[in-house]
Amino acid sequence: MSPSNQASSSNLTAATVDLIEAAVDAGFDDQIRFLADFVRIPSLRFEEGPAQDYIAAALRARGYKVDDWTIDLSDLEHLDGFGQIHGDFSRARSVVGSHHPRRTKGRSLILQGHLDVVPTGPSDMWTDPPFEPVIRDGWMYGRGAGDMKAGTVAALFALDALARAGFEPAAILHFQSVIEEESTGLGALSTLQRGYRADVAVLPEPSDFQINRAQIGVLWFRLRVRGRPVHVAVAGEGSNAIMASYDVIRALQELEAEWNARAAEHPVYNDVRHPLNFNAGKIRGGDWASSVPAWCDVDCRMGVLPGQDLEAAKAEIAACVVAASRDHPFLSNNPPEVIWNGFQAEGYVLDDTVAPPLAVMQGAYEKVFGTGQKMKENKMTALTDTRFYGLYYGVPAFCIGPRAENIHGFDERVELESVRKLTVLLALFIAEWCGLNETSTAVAP
Repeated sequence: MSPSNQASSSNLTAATVDLIEAAVDAGFDDQIRFLADFVRIPSLRFEEGPAQDYIAAALRARGYKVDDWTIDLSDLEHLDGFGQIHGDFSRARSVVGSHHPRRTKGRSLILQGHLDVVPTGPSDMWTDPPFEPVIRDGWMYGRGAGDMKAGTVAALFALDALARAGFEPAAILHFQSVIEEESTGLGALSTLQRGYRADVAVLPEPSDFQINRAQIGVLWFRLRVRGRPVHVAVAGEGSNAIMASYDVIRALQELEAEWNARAAEHPVYNDVRHPLNFNAGKIRGGDWASSVPAWCDVDCRMGVLPGQDLEAAKAEIAACVVAASRDHPFLSNNPPEVIWNGFQAEGYVLDDTVAPPLAVMQGAYEKVFGTGQKMKENKMTALTDTRFYGLYYGVPAFCIGPRAENIHGFDERVELESVRKLTVLLALFIAEWCGLNETSTAVAP
């Protein structure tokens, strides 16, 4: 299956296409203001409530039926793809705005965006404060601007453009705002557990308009390394947990290299250089500068290939940690603990079930970028929420989104012209996939 397949035949007249694009342009200034206000909300993990309030209010103002609920982990913990939470999840919410047409004649659709963002790092290393969006040279800067608030807003304003042009989608459509995409995916999983389904799910993640053909899986875990504390004056009599953790990290880097060597035989990732990445992403340890540290926790991430058995992968990681400790004078009798948390995510490869919606998207793409222009594809070395839909619930799902740079880094930014084009693209895709009903609420652009 390739997204470069021929576009499906279009039911939209040239006049309708022009009307929809004009409607996007007429609302684009408001869209940028809405996006900037959204970026100003620091929707870090476990602090997403105000951002969900913002989206829920926007959906209600537009007349969608809004389902806003607190996620109960007990509803999810038995489901495939569940990842452990370590933190206060008591205020975690999902928000879905649903559209039910006056007359159904098309295919149903889920548009999903995540509003959780990763930490900013030291703010003084940003050119501008990370939650004070700035527009410069056609780009909006700010944490979450690219990943993925711009895509989420583009989906919402694509629907606005259809309404402004005098149309409604002629099929059930769910606009889903989720959390936890950056750490477990439980927001997306909660919507599926609650029963939301459609003929396709489109996630406008930043991809520079490339289709994510495949994505790797991810395992998160914490290394809990122990030591023996003594006064630093006799440091040699103790065991430094922080220094010992380096040995384990180096062993895991060797395992990373071994897994990447195996990837050369993988049917999908054999042509991708170094698809699997290990990261020691966060470290805490010790209690006193003049005491040999008795503990060190290292939060880690390891990529896994699609089709790689997660339990077998976890067993290899655990065995690697044990082997790295075997010759250590203290760890040999006090091996580090491996605590699985966060992502326990399988890889996902698009199959032929996504061919029909991709053909429709290809048709919309040509209307935006020119006849004969083909969508490109990539193979991600990261992951998205599409895996839940495609692997476990039989809902074809794919990502396509704007051009963004420095996501998860300093000076994250999104190109605003790509956001405008994405909004047109999504509006045309919705029009073709769901069909259109005329309404009496058209507003002249």
